[in-house]
Amino acid sequence: MEKPKMILMAEEKMAREVTLGVIVTRPLTVWHYLIPGMFIIDFLRRGSALKKYTEHFMFPRKQAVDAAQALAQGQSEADVFERVENDTQAWLSSLDLYSPGLLQKQVNAIKLLADHYGKLLKEEGYSVYALIKAAYQTRENLQGFFDELTAAEAEVDRELVAKMGENEKLKEKILAEQNQLKERREKIIEEVF
Repeated sequence: MEKPKMILMAEEKMAREVTLGVIVTRPLTVWHYLIPGMFIIDFLRRGSALKKYTEHFMFPRKQAVDAAQALAQGQSEADVFERVENDTQAWLSSLDLYSPGLLQKQVNAIKLLADHYGKLLKEEGYSVYALIKAAYQTRENLQGFFDELTAAEAEVDRELVAKMGENEKLKEKILAEQNQLKERREKIIEEVF
């Protein structure tokens, strides 16, 4: 399998695991037991949430893989990231979430991911974990990247909250997602090293 596809498949798997982890942490209400069919409605709602989160999680990652490939083919960094910025602005606008601050933080996160994917694309291996191990060599190096990425994602989340307004439900959802990402990344480190 070609490396970009393998990388994106691993990221999509992580998106699904994060979403399922967030969904499972929400307790069932009394309505699930009292109203017949509530389980089916909840199942469909959860399936929709899974699809939506995966799409939002994957957009910047697809941008980053494309950027890493373009840079590896010798395209100029300025041209590549101008295209990333334009595409990201159009995406945020389509979600009615555009703000200059959110755009900049999202592009910063994409640049980090593009650098990471660029390292993976240079390595040889038959799995994403093999590529990661070859690129980072030690668990400390990989942890350093994850820490940097987590900080960049937290900046995106702060800008998102600022754009959408202070909302306790949104903050809880973001915190749950951050915790799930942290758990998944710790699991990756354990499995790679």
